[in-house]
Amino acid sequence: MKTGFVAILGQPNVGKSTLLNAILKEKVSIVSPKPQTTRNKILGIYNDEESQIVFIDTPGIHNSHNKLDDYMNKAITTASKDVDVIVYVLDATKKFSDNVIDTLNKHTKHAKNVILVVNKMDDTTYEKIYPELNKCNSLEGIKDIVPVSAMKGKNIDELIKVIKSYLTDDVKYYDDDIYTDQSVKFIVAETIREKALWLLQDELPHGIAIEIARFEEGEDLVEIDADIIVEKSTHKQIVIGKNGTMLKNIGIRSRRDIEKLVDNHVMLKLFVKVKEDWRQKDSSVKAMGYNQQDL
Repeated sequence: MKTGFVAILGQPNVGKSTLLNAILKEKVSIVSPKPQTTRNKILGIYNDEESQIVFIDTPGIHNSHNKLDDYMNKAITTASKDVDVIVYVLDATKKFSDNVIDTLNKHTKHAKNVILVVNKMDDTTYEKIYPELNKCNSLEGIKDIVPVSAMKGKNIDELIKVIKSYLTDDVKYYDDDIYTDQSVKFIVAETIREKALWLLQDELPHGIAIEIARFEEGEDLVEIDADIIVEKSTHKQIVIGKNGTMLKNIGIRSRRDIEKLVDNHVMLKLFVKVKEDWRQKDSSVKAMGYNQQDL
């Protein structure tokens, strides 16, 4: 039995959450076209007959501009401490700029085992990616480079095999039927936020959060009331949409996924509330569940 902890790092929009979901074959981390979709450290637990790998998905590495950014950057730092392996994800469709290489080096130079995962290989060619990979040759600590397509599930088995080669523990940390440490309420809130991000795309900035106001499980029905929090009053009408159509669509898409999650019928009621510039205030960021002391 081989067990251990693996942190997934990388800059925004390289496909870290998609990679984790592909590894687990379960959806534990939301994805959207917007950078920095992931805000928390999210544990995903992979089990097979010979191993248990505890993956830690992290927010995209970025510069801090507000209190929420401070929280996310601390989540990255704490996640990469004391892990057995760092899986650092790069986007194969983009040039590895000096900034990309510097950021990679900064977050991996002191790690004992670093696996470079080059994602989105289905959208490029090996001829195009080879010159970019040469830029990584001078970096210390990188033990392996694994090309994958997380979206299409290609080469995921090879990545798992490579990760296992660096694991040395033999203690199971979680039961076999557990695949994440997150609560159902957390996943429900993240599901709603994901649908809102997809549907709103560029219409709304990042200042959107979800609070579950009521979660009641009955035998044949789960009743959920959720507040969609925005930073400005002008954003409220965008989320509601003309005649309420946007809010209705967010609700319909969210309910479908939530029903699969809870394996029951769901009555979902969504409300939109304004909390001015909540990302800039420590108290508001903590109230939304982003407390640095919990990291």
